[in-house]
Amino acid sequence: MQISRLNGAMASLVFLMALLVSGCQGGRPDDGKAAEVGKAFLAENATKAGVVTTASGLQYQVLKEGTGRQPGATDMVRVNYAGSLVDGQEFDRGEGIEFPLNRVIPGWTEGLQLMKEGGKTRFFIPSDLAYGERGAGGAIPPNAALIFEVDLIAVK
Repeated sequence: MQISRLNGAMASLVFLMALLVSGCQGGRPDDGKAAEVGKAFLAENATKAGVVTTASGLQYQVLKEGTGRQPGATDMVRVNYAGSLVDGQEFDRGEGIEFPLNRVIPGWTEGLQLMKEGGKTRFFIPSDLAYGERGAGGAIPPNAALIFEVDLIAVK
C-alpha cells in the first residue's frame, strides 16, 4: 500500500515537473479542433451559476471556501489536484504536491492566488493561460482549454 502510494505520488510529481519545464513541446498534432472546442466550452461555461470569469479569461468555481492563508505569486504551495481536458478525459492527478506558484502555468498562478488554505476550487483555464500552441507531452493537445480541481492544503 505504501509503495503503491509512493509510486503514484512520484508519477504525479514527474508529470508536474514536466509541465513546469518551459518550452516543452506537445506530442499531439494540432488539428485546430482543441481551440474551437475549448472556446465553445468556455463560452457556455461562463453562463453557469457560480462560475466567475476574471479579466484574463480564467474561469473558476469555488467548491469550498478556505479560511487559511492566501498565497502570493512567489509562495510555495501544497495541493491535491486533478486535471482534465474539457471532454472530461483526466490527464493527471496529484496528492500533496508542492511547488512554487510562479513556476506553473499562468492559469494556476492567477487562480491559486484567489484561494485560501483549506479551499477547493475548480478552474477552467483557456489555452493561452495553459500550454497554448505547444501543448504538453502527448496528454494535452495544442490550444486546449483545461479543467483543474484544486485543494489548497498549505501555503509555505
